[in-house]
Amino acid sequence: MRFDYRDDQLAVRDAVRDFARGRIAPNAEKWSEGGTFPFELLPELAQLGLLGLAAPAELGGAGLDILTIALVMEELGAGDGSIALTIAAHNSLCIGHLLIAANDEQKRRWLPPLARGEYLGAWALTEPSSGSDAIAVQSRVVRQGNGYVLNGTKQFITNGGVAGFAVVTAGAGERKLSAFGVTRGTPGFRPGKTEKKMGLHASDTSQLVLEDCRVAERDRIGADGEAFDDVKKVLDRGRIGIGALALGLGRAALETAIAYAKGRRQFGRPIAEFEMIQWKLVRARTQLDAGRLLVHRAAALADCGKPFSVAASKAKLYATEAASRAANDCLQILGGYGYLRDYPVERIVRDARLMEIGEGTSEVQRIVIARDLAHLTGSRRGNDRPASAS
Repeated sequence: MRFDYRDDQLAVRDAVRDFARGRIAPNAEKWSEGGTFPFELLPELAQLGLLGLAAPAELGGAGLDILTIALVMEELGAGDGSIALTIAAHNSLCIGHLLIAANDEQKRRWLPPLARGEYLGAWALTEPSSGSDAIAVQSRVVRQGNGYVLNGTKQFITNGGVAGFAVVTAGAGERKLSAFGVTRGTPGFRPGKTEKKMGLHASDTSQLVLEDCRVAERDRIGADGEAFDDVKKVLDRGRIGIGALALGLGRAALETAIAYAKGRRQFGRPIAEFEMIQWKLVRARTQLDAGRLLVHRAAALADCGKPFSVAASKAKLYATEAASRAANDCLQILGGYGYLRDYPVERIVRDARLMEIGEGTSEVQRIVIARDLAHLTGSRRGNDRPASAS
């Protein structure tokens, strides 16, 4: 694997880094306290191409490959977890599903307004009774005339309460899923309860309710009853993005802790000179760098058209857990100040915790990886692995 990046990839990364540092990070605490996504930011995100990262240029997108998107997501994560997660769900999940399974007419209809920021996108898979076991959904779709009727409730949907468009999955028989594109305002389709979360306060997490929601056949995405395979592909790519986002969170905590340790003096010298502090910083830096290699390897495999599902699970597992460890170690370095909102580390600790849960828990990733180890399980069962998203 090559360890350098193309000039165009670095240019995109640097542009997003400048935006994250200049526009996002200075406002992150204010947006978090406000508890809602700052919609005034949408035009700026669209202008930078951040609302159509992988969408083709002819449909208004940036046409980026997965490795470049990983670079982008790390920079956004370093700016603010809430904004980064909102963008990740919009791109990796909602638009990602369309790129994988939508037909040409659907892409022409849905991708341009999503990329322009006319509205945010959501991806509705998880339900109150089915998280990691995504195939066990209770929502149902019934064929009626020249369309379909959907009923059910979706849970933990990022952007669910604020999205103008959602890709919605529903049960279509025994161990079968169908997917549909549903626009806000469709009769029978509405946001439900908005969740109050431990962190990521400026990222909306809500239920989506389907009550005799009628959708046309032209809005079905992919083959009838065959959406589960598409869902797994979406999650595989999404896990790369979440891993990268988590690295950004961990990096932001580390940068804060390094600056603090250089300036904070105890016993007559900067605490950065104490071995205990150095060991924490070294562990954080080393594990974040290792996580980045795993994330970028999975992205490179995906870009080359090679199997990357297990690589994505390894990357997501290691990078998200490394980010949480780094954030906690950095909070400890700041001591009492780390527990205050004067510094961003306490927010990062709370935000990073979700990365180990959303889009497949750490436990799910371990199951995926274990099933790839044939000598542990006796057989490879990649086709029935759990899937999970938020």
